[in-house]
Amino acid sequence: MKKIAIYNIKGGVGKTAAAVNLAYLAAEHGARTLLWDLDPQGASSFYFRISPKIKGGSKSLIRRKHKIDTLIKGSDFENLDLIPADFSYRYMDLLLDQMKKPARQFRQILKPLNEYYDVLFLDCPPSMTLVSENVLQFSEMMLVPMIPTPLSLRTFHQLFRFCGDHRMDHLKIFPFFSMVDWRKSLHREVIEQFPQAYPDTLNSCIPYSSDVEKMGV
Repeated sequence: MKKIAIYNIKGGVGKTAAAVNLAYLAAEHGARTLLWDLDPQGASSFYFRISPKIKGGSKSLIRRKHKIDTLIKGSDFENLDLIPADFSYRYMDLLLDQMKKPARQFRQILKPLNEYYDVLFLDCPPSMTLVSENVLQFSEMMLVPMIPTPLSLRTFHQLFRFCGDHRMDHLKIFPFFSMVDWRKSLHREVIEQFPQAYPDTLNSCIPYSSDVEKMGV
């Protein structure tokens, strides 16, 4: 099971929209897909009309009082399941801080699912938390949506340095631009220049679109 984190320290960059749509597209192309909503706001869960309620909360999940397969919910789409988030996830950092080798705990939690799914997308909470750090430790790939503005680039540099400082050499990092307004010269300049510094920048740019805002409707 490939583990792909969708993450940015900065919020409001289209992270959840990317996670939801990538999971849908993977499932549509035949991959057995699981999306884990790790954000206490539960936006991915909301988009799929799944109640953001975990029996026993995050404590039961982290301490493995409940098997993770009992928390999986089916979606309206073939091949696509979801582990919903609830507001108790805001305490997950505290729970992980009390455990030894929390990244290993995540691997053990997910181990039973390896034979049932081809790909796992992780919708990570914004900001650098212990949850996000440990998710990146066991993920194989991180997709980083960015708005082509100086502040968004700054947070990417911070994230890139953080991964380097913590020796996450196993993690493939692929930034891409979202909420692009091609009418703005700043957006065009950033999109043209940024890949020169980061050759792994994806070519696909997601334009700003009212259709994305209507996803919740």
